[in-house]
Amino acid sequence: MPERSATARVRSQRWIPLLLLLLALSDLRTELRLLADQVTLTALIFAVRHHLLAVVVLVLQPSLWIHYGPRHRRVNNEIVDTL
Repeated sequence: MPERSATARVRSQRWIPLLLLLLALSDLRTELRLLADQVTLTALIFAVRHHLLAVVVLVLQPSLWIHYGPRHRRVNNEIVDTL
């Protein structure tokens, strides 16, 4: 029975990268609008400098998605999902 609760915990954590992505995009929405109008080096530096955490979350999004995704294990050289 403990395995079932462990797998439920893994599935319930998939919302974390999505929440971080939405929060980062909401933090950067004004700068993204300015960059969409006209991409300048000054606007890009300002966005990175004043919203460093949001930029880091966007850059690390693929790694977060893999980390909080479903766990895989090998059984006889075959990958099996542990859902």
